[in-house]
Amino acid sequence: MTAPTPRALLGAAVPAPSAARFRPDELAALATLQDVLDTDIAPAAAAADAAGRYPTASVAALKRSGILQSGLPAEWGGLGASHRVSLEAQVRIAAADSSVAQIFKVHDELTREIFVYCPDELRPPLSARIRDGAILGLAVAESGRKVDDPWRTVATPHPDGGFTVDGEKIYTTGAAEADLIAVWAFNPAAEGAADNFLLGLQLNLVPRDAEGVTVHRDWDMLGQRATDSGTVTFRQVRTDPALRASLPGRAPLPQNSLRYQAGFAAVLVGIGIGALSAAVPFVSSRARPWPSAGVDSAADDPVVKRLAGELTAGLAGAYALTMATGDLLDAFERGELSRTELAVPIFAAKSAATKAALAATTDAFALMGTSATRTGTGFDRYWRDARTLALHDPVDWKHIEIGANVLSGWDPPPGIYT
Repeated sequence: MTAPTPRALLGAAVPAPSAARFRPDELAALATLQDVLDTDIAPAAAAADAAGRYPTASVAALKRSGILQSGLPAEWGGLGASHRVSLEAQVRIAAADSSVAQIFKVHDELTREIFVYCPDELRPPLSARIRDGAILGLAVAESGRKVDDPWRTVATPHPDGGFTVDGEKIYTTGAAEADLIAVWAFNPAAEGAADNFLLGLQLNLVPRDAEGVTVHRDWDMLGQRATDSGTVTFRQVRTDPALRASLPGRAPLPQNSLRYQAGFAAVLVGIGIGALSAAVPFVSSRARPWPSAGVDSAADDPVVKRLAGELTAGLAGAYALTMATGDLLDAFERGELSRTELAVPIFAAKSAATKAALAATTDAFALMGTSATRTGTGFDRYWRDARTLALHDPVDWKHIEIGANVLSGWDPPPGIYT
């Protein structure tokens, strides 16, 4: 079985998928996803962006596609899909609606992580919920003056084995209508927490409608609007002991921050592909060639063709780098390469994806001309989404980190963004 890939959007610049890259069941899952993207999610993307709230109908369609189970280990009833499949899915979803892609990204990453570091007894019930279509959201970022300020969200141990969570999270992708919110909080009573902050981090899964949880629906950003990633507060929230999602010493995993970076690269590539694919029919049907070109169609204007080729080449290169990092993530988890051998290629992919996405979403207007800036055409959505997502962490720090490795052999230590 074959499935539409970014090749359909970027033409022959993207090589046809190799059968060696995907198992038949993975190809089938991607084909089903593509059908849902084409029929349900892409047509709703502009309205979801305008509303600036969680794309309920689109996420329901995503659930029906079965892709939410792709990262679930096969032994727990999931697809056990490779990281390449995850990144391919993120690219495709982002080309249709990048907010939905970011919501999927968070769910997939959490699924892959939690089944490694959670208590053994959580795996059976959590896998059953995910197989039934449950989606996970994330609440981690806080409002300190610096990213690494001490966390104010605290998980106080309760005698029943659960915790009482108090605090506020300012960026909460997917949490607004998640079935379960993954809440990271600091447990001051954890062994070793006084000396090592990481040993005090506690992840609990909290139902969105649990008592004491308030979703403020205050997300009002330039782009990625339908992620609805605004403030969530937790006031004396009692967690279920059965939903304790991490054990001290098992989390965080050394590849966590790197997987996040690879996912951001995938979503950015998808946004760029979406922008360019949206521009193509406009160029052919509505744009006007420059008089000096001496042609009747903008698609035949040599300047337009040159720019289209340049943007395509950038996206194709970023796509190839990003997909390769999926194979590296799998190899790292099999113990076949060092963390540095995983990290630096992912930093390079993030850099290439950022540049390609910002170029495509900006210069797509140069392909189409002035009329493409008319209110209501919707082409600004792609630029707003790329610009917003690319600010998640400064790409120049990726350049510094790559340079440090090249010039001095520096090994990136595990961290929030390294």
